[in-house]
Amino acid sequence: MQKGEKNISENQAGRRFMNSGKNCVFVLFVSAYLLLFPFAKIFSQVDSLEKYIELATANNPSVQKKLTEYEVYLKKTVQAGVLPDPQLDAGLFFSPMELVDGRQYADLRLMQMFPWFGVLRNAENEMRLLSLAKHEEYIDSQLQLVYDVKRVWYELFRLRRETAISEKNMEILRQIEQLSLVRYKAAATGAEGETGGLTDLYRIRIEEGDLRNRIASLGNREKSTLALFNSYLDRPPASDVHTGEVLPRDTLVLIMPRFSEPGNNNIPVLRMISLETESYGARKKMAVGMGYPMLGLGLAYSVIGRSDMAASSMNGKDMIMPMVSLTLPVYRKKYAAMREEAELLSRAGSQNYRAVSGSLTAEWYAALQLYQDARQRMDVYDEQYTLASKTLEIMLKNFSVSSVSLTDVLRVVQQTLDYELMQLGAVTDLNTAGAWLMRLMAVRENQKNTKE
Repeated sequence: MQKGEKNISENQAGRRFMNSGKNCVFVLFVSAYLLLFPFAKIFSQVDSLEKYIELATANNPSVQKKLTEYEVYLKKTVQAGVLPDPQLDAGLFFSPMELVDGRQYADLRLMQMFPWFGVLRNAENEMRLLSLAKHEEYIDSQLQLVYDVKRVWYELFRLRRETAISEKNMEILRQIEQLSLVRYKAAATGAEGETGGLTDLYRIRIEEGDLRNRIASLGNREKSTLALFNSYLDRPPASDVHTGEVLPRDTLVLIMPRFSEPGNNNIPVLRMISLETESYGARKKMAVGMGYPMLGLGLAYSVIGRSDMAASSMNGKDMIMPMVSLTLPVYRKKYAAMREEAELLSRAGSQNYRAVSGSLTAEWYAALQLYQDARQRMDVYDEQYTLASKTLEIMLKNFSVSSVSLTDVLRVVQQTLDYELMQLGAVTDLNTAGAWLMRLMAVRENQKNTKE
């Protein structure tokens, strides 16, 4: 009985030890997860296209320049609605001027000019509208930058995948070369069999040379594309950029029915033109007001000392005199030209709006055609690549037993390579066209995610 109780206590102790061990492992796992999770999150963000877009919009000098220009116009708005500085004139007499009522030592004049009613308000309104136009230009530059980052990133992905596909086909050619070498060694000793085997080996090595040249060319293009991409992020040309192994197929088709052609005033570049055109109307009103007189109000103060020659009760008393001035805008051609200039600028703005709107609409249809064509090609090439891959697999097995010719095998290898490259090009074109459509429709990433 005591022995049984001892065994039971030992089993319980063993279970407690195992449970405590599991708890320790669990605690260590949770601690490691909490410690490494922030870094994993950072790494995943750095390796994503969205993170590159964030870096570009935050660091790109061209976009920052547009933001600075917008801030400049905000300062101009503050300046435009302020009265002109008052004018102070001071005159001192080296020898006091003898007057009837004393001796004048100095003469001070202070004058404040007031433009015609509405001139300052219209000037401030013009600058306000122009600052809003600059803000729309800043938004448009962001959209263009996002599109450029996506376009070049997709191109970089395509070049790297083309290199990987070419290297994979190089391995296939080397496999065929090994099979051909086996067939060459196993061939009859006759001259005809030996010559045919050598010819096959030479043809394979020619194909390998072409692929090596293609891979080297792709590497050179990758370097220049990488430098262009990093320039958008304001980074050194050779900075690492992660593109991954698989490009997600664009899902813009899910939100496409919610958008129409960009012929409305929701597009930043069109809003910018509308605001600029509206500002010319405010400039015209300002020009009309400037054609009227400006009113000036001021004070004149004369410093007068006592004179022994004067017996007047005003002897030695300073003089204060209210003053009124009025400008005379007699040169009417100048103000008429200012009004006509504003009218012409407004007309040019309307014409520019129609021209840009029509150009955007035509560009939208071109991008939509490219998008739809890429979707169609992608479906076709998926099927053709699958069939070509299966055919190549069968032919390689048959080639190993000398039942098919090398010409047929190389033809299928080339077909498989072409279809895989065309499949890659279709997926890349689809994403590029989707980014182009988002650019034309002024859709941002957060807007896309919301609508999806």
